[in-house]
Amino acid sequence: MGEVMIKCPDTGRDIPTGMIADRTSFSATPVFFARVLCPVCNVQHEWFAREAWVCEADPKPRQRALS
Repeated sequence: MGEVMIKCPDTGRDIPTGMIADRTSFSATPVFFARVLCPVCNVQHEWFAREAWVCEADPKPRQRALS
């Protein structure tokens, strides 16, 4: 499971849509249209599901390289 993300069209930064899904389920959903208030530029952006992706947490913690 992870957050469904889009790219802010004004700043180019990745922003969360407020939706939680897994990649398989999200990719199987019909195409839909939604809106989200951008926390970066404070503008409401319109987006289609095909423009979004699921950002899942890394299942394995990364080990730091030993110096």
